[in-house]
Amino acid sequence: MKCDKKDLLLYAVTDRHWLEGRTLYEVVKESLDGGATFIQLREKDLDEGTFLREAKELQKLCKEYKVPFVINDNVDIAIETDADGVHVGQSDMEAGDVRAKLGPDKIVGVSAATVEEAVLAEKRGADYLGVGAVFPTGSKDDAREVSHETLKAICEAVSIPVIAIGGITRENVSELAGSGICGIAVISAIYGQKDIRKAAENLKEATVKMVEA
Repeated sequence: MKCDKKDLLLYAVTDRHWLEGRTLYEVVKESLDGGATFIQLREKDLDEGTFLREAKELQKLCKEYKVPFVINDNVDIAIETDADGVHVGQSDMEAGDVRAKLGPDKIVGVSAATVEEAVLAEKRGADYLGVGAVFPTGSKDDAREVSHETLKAICEAVSIPVIAIGGITRENVSELAGSGICGIAVISAIYGQKDIRKAAENLKEATVKMVEA
């Protein structure tokens, strides 16, 4: 499965911090019902067995919705669950090594915060870039801030799709218009909301407007 620009419009990243008694499967299903176009399973503190089980369940769910499903950082689990790909940060495994392990048909996404990182990731086989943090964010302690000028420069420097990440909400997404991105990645703007389905619907509508502006 290769990466289509359209699939990257509303990219939802999981975070069990927001579950409040619900299962990850339930909240991801709600986000898909609301129109999420891409799902990333991000688990920093889960044991391998539980991680693997959740990954298998979500992979099956995303297949039903025909939505790409990638795993954050864990290439082995991605291979074992036949996920559609992997997303890696700058400090994780390098894009070329990930591609070598996953093979040519899987999606490799890479986080980038500078033009240099973006160009290098593309050269090493990344299919798309996640660039941020474009707004201040509470989801990642180590997130570097990326100015909107840099975001635009990255979009102009690479030919692969670019999505923005970090602190994006329905209220501020319009500020990213004209940057060249094809979509946004969010955590709390979907999964931190009371009505996940509605939050995804509203955010998707605002994102379409922003991309087309």
